Amino acid sequence: MEFHAVIPTLASLPAVAREFVNAFSGKKIFLFYGGMGAGKTTFIRAVCAALGAPDGSSPTFALVNEYTTTAGALIRHLDLYRLRSLRDVLDIGVEEYLHDDAMLFVEWPELLEPMIDEAVRVKLSLEGEGRRIEAEG
Repeated sequence: MEFHAVIPTLASLPAVAREFVNAFSGKKIFLFYGGMGAGKTTFIRAVCAALGAPDGSSPTFALVNEYTTTAGALIRHLDLYRLRSLRDVLDIGVEEYLHDDAMLFVEWPELLEPMIDEAVRVKLSLEGEGRRIEAEG
């Protein structure tokens, strides 16, 4: 499955997030790539809201945030930016996260890549006045 979208304004973000959720219904692990300021956290927050968990925030300092949707589903949001090794990733319990039923959204997933077989890979980039999203998985 592939998904392509351009988000010209923040006002269009909720609609794109709903399309994204519909496109990848049933998927569990989402890896988000993009430079600093590309909109990873903002897009994840919109996807969480589309899933019924509107209180998503960046876990940059906590490393892991957990949200519960209105339907009772669990979402884990990891930000691995500050981690420097696979050992650091393992120390936060990521192996357990890969094998439970919660959805997993991971920013800066490069250290985690060797442990992932199947995931939706989402690339965000700046394009003119908007943000471009490309995903497959």
